[in-house]
Amino acid sequence: MTIDLMFHARKQDNVKFARLGPLGRETPVLIDGDTSYDLRPVTADIDGPFLSGGGIARAAAALAAGELAPLDGAAGLRIGAPIARPSAVLCIGMNYAAHAAESGSLPPAVPIVFLKTPNTVVGPNDAVAIPRGSTKTDWEVELGVVIGKRASYLASPADALDHVAGFVLANDLSEREWQLEISGGQWGKGKSAPGFCPTGPWLVTAGSIDHTDLRLRSRVNGEPRQDSTTADMVFDVATIVYTLSQYLTLEPGDLILTGTPEGVALSGRFPYLAAGDVVELEIDGLGAQRQEYVGVDA
Repeated sequence: MTIDLMFHARKQDNVKFARLGPLGRETPVLIDGDTSYDLRPVTADIDGPFLSGGGIARAAAALAAGELAPLDGAAGLRIGAPIARPSAVLCIGMNYAAHAAESGSLPPAVPIVFLKTPNTVVGPNDAVAIPRGSTKTDWEVELGVVIGKRASYLASPADALDHVAGFVLANDLSEREWQLEISGGQWGKGKSAPGFCPTGPWLVTAGSIDHTDLRLRSRVNGEPRQDSTTADMVFDVATIVYTLSQYLTLEPGDLILTGTPEGVALSGRFPYLAAGDVVELEIDGLGAQRQEYVGVDA
């Protein structure tokens, strides 16, 4: 899917950041309207040093000053993850009450935390391989939080959003048998297969979007699956960032996945993913994803 198609449903007035080009050789861009501006005069990549070093403001200033040129051929380029590989991908489990219920659990009293390996982060439209031996690969549309400033032992949730650079759309793919049945008590085994964190298409800066009530949707082979809003989260973004900071240090560029609403295969209402399936996900203001699922050897 080209970047032009990503704009067809909903044009945004706010500036967005993306990374376009072949895997491992993406070019950082600033998207203003329908134009992708080459950010290489400002930064080599959209990563922790860029976010923590005032890069967003510098990029906006360069655009305003006419110092950025449109990226040649941007419309035909692959869309990569909008952030370079983070040092950590931290996830919050069962953060929507209805999803906890369909999983057979009560809403948690404290945030449930698990990890995905950073190398799961891929582009929003990259093909995803069903892991070898998997029979329970599942989709999860989620609001992703990108850290912009180091956070450790924050004093209160009121301090948390100052450490957030922006928000992304993400798919927290899961192999449920590995996660729950042969997990050994930890979820990471079912969360970290290659390609299990499609991210993007854009990073939308924190000050340009109201993240508290965004509609999330997913479809499998064109059929609706999830349809909810971030207003239904058990723990809001500020609480999540604050809580994590009490147990670990969040570094610039790190990605936090904030949980998924009801409507996944784990509910028993829908089949798990198989080769040939197509998953589409969308969050208002954060764009859309489309992944084709293939066999592991494809």
